[in-house]
Amino acid sequence: MGERAVVAADKFKGSLTAGQVAARLAAGLARAGFGGEVAAVPVADGGDGTVAAALAAGFDPVELEVHGPAGEPVSALFALRDGTAVVEAAQACGLSLLPAGGLAPLTATSRGVGELILAARAAGASRIVLGVGGVATTDGGAGLLQALGVRLSDAAGRELPPGGAALAALAAVDRSGLPDLSGMQFLLASDVDNPLLGPSGAAAVYGPQKGASPGDVRLLEEGLRRWADLAEDAAGGTPARDAAGAGAAGGLGFAALLFLGARMRPGIELLLELASFGSRLDGARLVITGEGSLDAQTLHGKVPVGVARATAAYHRAIPVVAVAGQCTLTADQLRRAGITAAYALTDIESDLSRCMAEAGPLLELLAGRIAADWLR
Repeated sequence: MGERAVVAADKFKGSLTAGQVAARLAAGLARAGFGGEVAAVPVADGGDGTVAAALAAGFDPVELEVHGPAGEPVSALFALRDGTAVVEAAQACGLSLLPAGGLAPLTATSRGVGELILAARAAGASRIVLGVGGVATTDGGAGLLQALGVRLSDAAGRELPPGGAALAALAAVDRSGLPDLSGMQFLLASDVDNPLLGPSGAAAVYGPQKGASPGDVRLLEEGLRRWADLAEDAAGGTPARDAAGAGAAGGLGFAALLFLGARMRPGIELLLELASFGSRLDGARLVITGEGSLDAQTLHGKVPVGVARATAAYHRAIPVVAVAGQCTLTADQLRRAGITAAYALTDIESDLSRCMAEAGPLLELLAGRIAADWLR
């Protein structure tokens, strides 16, 4: 059996990218005396870092200028290889693209995501993996569809302005300008199963995270309901508002399911497939996964659980341990998720702000503990 450890971890949000997490762990393992190979497989769950994970898996970068969430031009990347494009919504309409203090819950648009899809199609992609986390928008994917040629107009026939609030004035949906996408496959990479509307919908659950006040949430809900009524009618009466994932990315999932014929897949599953994760396990003694916080949300399809499941499907047993900034899961919860042990930065440094600021060096120290426990 070869001397190999596989690192397949997500970013530590606000501290380290997935690639940096892998590099720090590799450095710490080497310093602790592990002389084997450390195979880095940076991964993501469909949100920020999805394109970076695809590039690390050998995809080629394609850069272009698209409309950002506030309508301004932004530079965005998608990843392309052998007819498959990985498009990350956050590249075009991510919260991180808005200026500090400049949240725009009512007017942020997903138009740039549609522009990325058009560019991927023009580059020869017939299969598009659409990662939909971390966005600033709650426009139901209306902006995406406007970029693709769908005309949304008010009662006076005027084109609707951007954003979810404007949807309350929607009077007509004209899809005649939508290109023929029948030869394309769309996969929605998301761990979110929310419907479009209601108390667990896009506006109610995620609107406040994007700066929406209670009044804003009501306005956005009204707009999304109007949008769902007219969009479903324009699509031939096909219901999509209640589908799992319709509420993903401010309702972008709804537009993708309804107009693009997208199919939902857990983001981490798709990213691991693109990275040929199974073949990386050959000869491995240990798999190290992780994310910034191991908590209740981790158990609902986040990266560590996805990595543990994929490792469990391998033909021989390989232990999986997790690293995190902090861990609030019990040993029993971890074990049921397929994770043998967890190592948190707070085990070394109790001050969370210092954990964030010094995540890299602390992670190297944790790697030393992992080497001592598992790789002697």
